[in-house]
Order: sequence, then structure tokens, then C-alpha cells
Amino acid sequence: MKITKEMEINECLKMYPQTKRIFTKYNMGCLGCMGATAESIEIGALMHGLDINEILAELNKIIEEQKLN
Repeated sequence: MKITKEMEINECLKMYPQTKRIFTKYNMGCLGCMGATAESIEIGALMHGLDINEILAELNKIIEEQKLN
């Protein structure tokens, strides 16, 4: 399943725990806060002034790499 901008941050982390390092890299440190359970990846990126396409590319790359290993 591909990660999309509409996916909630918490949902992404539950499905793909390895994505935590990407969220941490972009200082989206609200991984344990209410925002992670209620906000989409897109909203989280916008709130942090980040490029959603760049983040999605990295998130999807890390899950694809995991599938290959």
C-alpha cells in the first residue's frame, strides 16, 4: 500500500514503523501528540512548512526498500 498525503500520521506509523525516522528527520516530532492521531501527513507537513511531495517520496522509498529486503 502506498503512503498518501491523506493518510493520518499515526496510521502511517502503525502500518510502517520504519517511517518514524523520516518524520523525525523533518522535525515532525509530534509523533505522540494528538496531531499524530488526527492530522494527515499533508496537514502535518503544512504546519511545519515542509514540502509534502518530498516527504511522501522519502516515506514511500523507505517502505519499498523494506519490501526488497
